[in-house]
Amino acid sequence: MHRRSFLKTSATAGLAGTSAAVSGFPAPAIGQGLREWKMVTSWPKNLPGPGTAANELARRITALSGGRLSVKVYAAGEIVPGNGVFDAVSVGTAELYHSVPAYWGSKSKGILLFGSQPFGHTASEQSGWLNHGGGQALYDEMYARFNLKPFLCGNSGPQWLGWFRNEITSVDDFQGLRFRTTGLASEMCAKVGAAVIAMGGRDMFQALQSGIIDAGEFIGPWSDSALGYYQIAKYYYWPGVGEPSSAEECAINREEYDALPGDLKQAVAVACQSLYDQVLTEYNTNHARALPQLVQQHGVQVRRAPDDLLLALGAAAGEVMAELRDDSDLLVQRIVESFLSYRNSMKTYMQYADGGQMNARLLDFTYG
Repeated sequence: MHRRSFLKTSATAGLAGTSAAVSGFPAPAIGQGLREWKMVTSWPKNLPGPGTAANELARRITALSGGRLSVKVYAAGEIVPGNGVFDAVSVGTAELYHSVPAYWGSKSKGILLFGSQPFGHTASEQSGWLNHGGGQALYDEMYARFNLKPFLCGNSGPQWLGWFRNEITSVDDFQGLRFRTTGLASEMCAKVGAAVIAMGGRDMFQALQSGIIDAGEFIGPWSDSALGYYQIAKYYYWPGVGEPSSAEECAINREEYDALPGDLKQAVAVACQSLYDQVLTEYNTNHARALPQLVQQHGVQVRRAPDDLLLALGAAAGEVMAELRDDSDLLVQRIVESFLSYRNSMKTYMQYADGGQMNARLLDFTYG
């Protein structure tokens, strides 16, 4: 797909994903006490993945509220830029946003752990930490500083290391690259010698095309296909250790949220929580479908990152976490300790559980 045709076609693509997957919710009937909320997002309109997930979240909130809370979605740039949604909702320009915590490190580095972490949580572990490991209380405490009430509402699952114009055969080839990434992954990559440049996913296409950057990562095969990176950078590297998963979030202006009656607060919470697994499985399903098309139709070369690069990135990630543990903000310290405690307990167990099953499936035997 050519990037210029994206906005014309992505709405149709979105219908095959999230919005079509949950037809069981009743159509909302507009009732008394109607509230009309604006949802600003960090995404191009109907971008497959996060853009369509934002649409579905708005639909679910509206439906579960019986139409008493009607949410209208605005793409990046329609009210505020994609990187301005946090501040816009904080001050009340809009009532809620859909984005990712990985974009808000300038507010507090502690926020970054709620979205993605280099060599960190899988999608199920991230949900587990918030629901069963004390993470949600810390998430609420951090966002209350900014007049926001946060919820996780989706996850991309494992992301990719990224798109590279040239082949990477060792850590030496990575050093000096102008590389687009976000969140804590940007600090990890900088420690290994990349020149990290922050920008939105759509801007990354233009930056690759013009040579401003040499490589970059966004999400994975499905969403990345829609943005056309394969037209310029043919080497697609895995694993995406910078973001073993990446949570999507909905944050609501705290005053607006507190003013809701209890049943509407519950409608918002259930809409967000019910969408988490739906979004994750949609990503994984469509990534699996998109990857063969990238290879067979567009000549993309899928490559595994060299071991010495992965080892260097892992060592750098350890340095990033050590620096976070020493942050002067006591709340950030508490978030880091909670995250690490949960990660370490799951790391030990999951090698037998998910890790064991995945390795067993790779054995050479006939099945089906």
